[in-house]
Amino acid sequence: MRVLIVEDEEQLADAVARGLRLHAMAVDVAYDGQEALELAGYVDYDVVVLDRDLPEVHGDDVCGELRHRSRILMLTAAGQIRDRIDGLSLGADDYLVKPFAFAELVARVRTLARRSFRTVVPALERSGIRLDPARRTVTRDGRRITLNRKEFDLLRELLDAGGALVTSAELRRRVWDEYAEGGTGVLRVTITSLRRKLGAPAVLENVPGKGYRLASPENAPGEGATVKPTVPENASGKGPTVKPTVLENASGKAPAVKPAVPADASGEGVRL
Repeated sequence: MRVLIVEDEEQLADAVARGLRLHAMAVDVAYDGQEALELAGYVDYDVVVLDRDLPEVHGDDVCGELRHRSRILMLTAAGQIRDRIDGLSLGADDYLVKPFAFAELVARVRTLARRSFRTVVPALERSGIRLDPARRTVTRDGRRITLNRKEFDLLRELLDAGGALVTSAELRRRVWDEYAEGGTGVLRVTITSLRRKLGAPAVLENVPGKGYRLASPENAPGEGATVKPTVPENASGKGPTVKPTVLENASGKAPAVKPAVPADASGEGVRL
């Protein structure tokens, strides 16, 4: 789940972001309306937690720009009935007044995320792995696999790619956020754990220096794999075939193999 916090009170914004990350949400923070619009220009957010009274670009205008792409939760000190009606009329999906209970904020964000504008795929399947986004369940060949949130989201991104390569940077951007610690290290740790839980044959393939993909079991290099020697091909593209020289005798019966004899200048065999 990807969330954008838009709040000009930096301490409050950072505190909310830290709390949501503890609930396995990927969270970005913008301290003014212009920064919020710029971030939303290249990241698809499931939920935007939005203050109304923002510098640069007012929160009402930000809501108008983003309401068709993300679910909007207005989080503001303006708590009169008229204020709430105005906020919802602008296109906000929910409205929460400061001060607020953090547990309630988490519940509201999760509820809005379930109504995200993203197209929900009923199930993703490949190589015997089945992931159900709605129920958040994973099975492989009918065996139930228990994953944590990051492992689940990582597997979903790889399944959604359909076997195509997904770069490490793209996986970090989609599954974590710009404040995630560890960089490529946390990605490698998650990949290792996910590979172990999925079991054999291995299907998570690492392309060094590029990224990861979900290969078919028959194409994935497993443990103890052997490399077959390369056989040179002839002009036809097939392996060379060496046939013995066999000649028939005069009776046409059992073939007789004659020893090779030196050729004369004409290219014919030397007569004795």
